[in-house]
Amino acid sequence: MSKLNKPTTIKEIARKLKISPSTVSRALNDHPSIGLVTTMRVKKMAEELNYEPNQTAIFFKQRKTYTIGVVLPNLSEPFFSAAISAIEDLADQHHYTVILGQSLDNPERQMKIVQTFKKHRVDGVLMSLAKNSRDLGFMDILASAEIPVVFFDVVPDVEGVHKVQSDLVAGVHEAVDAFVSRGHREIAMINGPENLLASTVRTQAFKEALEKNGITFEDKYVVHSDLTEEGNRAALDQICAFPERPSAVLSCSDFITLDVMKFARQKGIGIGQEMHFISFANYPLWKYIENPPLGNIEQYPDEQGRKAAEILFEILQSKEPITPQEVTIPTKLVLK
Repeated sequence: MSKLNKPTTIKEIARKLKISPSTVSRALNDHPSIGLVTTMRVKKMAEELNYEPNQTAIFFKQRKTYTIGVVLPNLSEPFFSAAISAIEDLADQHHYTVILGQSLDNPERQMKIVQTFKKHRVDGVLMSLAKNSRDLGFMDILASAEIPVVFFDVVPDVEGVHKVQSDLVAGVHEAVDAFVSRGHREIAMINGPENLLASTVRTQAFKEALEKNGITFEDKYVVHSDLTEEGNRAALDQICAFPERPSAVLSCSDFITLDVMKFARQKGIGIGQEMHFISFANYPLWKYIENPPLGNIEQYPDEQGRKAAEILFEILQSKEPITPQEVTIPTKLVLK
């Protein structure tokens, strides 16, 4: 690097002003022991020389990088776009920078992102788990580096961690009640991977909601998808193979519903006539789609992201350990 391109140092400012480097440092940080005139001279000279603080040195001294890492399954989903917008707004208020990683629902990729965050010494992590997560070893990696993590939306089935999630139980009950009130008795649910805590919660809520409405629960009416297009097609095939084909389907994801509705049309099934749908989580573009589902369950991703970030910053600012928090965000059935 040529001399002209070398970054300006505090020592250079001190030499030009004929004062000590420590005085320059204190002036740049508005230390009360430095007079106003000296502070103004130092800052003027720093501006003229295009001085920029050595962030690495500052981070080393403060033991903070003022960055947080966020791991999301897929930013292309409107749900996570809304969540990251809320997270970035709050991070900006705390003068933090957000580093984003997309797992694309791949546990191995998720692990690499966590390892990268550790290497870059992020101060904390917000995470929505990859849907196929089984190995939670990344939690030990973060714990060993003393990097706090707060989970939201898709959270692990373990105790003692910070979690923010929507009220899946209430959402399922609202959906089943809406179907029953319209005369449906044969109701199926397309759930996510069986290993997820959310899938277990939805299944139990589905059973309770049916029985509350005087409908006998049968395990076969809960089918699981790996969230791929092929998995969603297989889920519909399984539903259509029942002797009494369900007239109503509750889906754990709007993207599953989009696939299944397409495949149902290919089978000649009338959407909104022979088969009706309700799904999580109120895809914003439904209003532009012809013949949308009966309704969608709003999960308020912005509120989930914001609350998870609030908890993380509370942890980062506290001098004492924070008791693990589990926060549930209410859902709302939005009928089309």
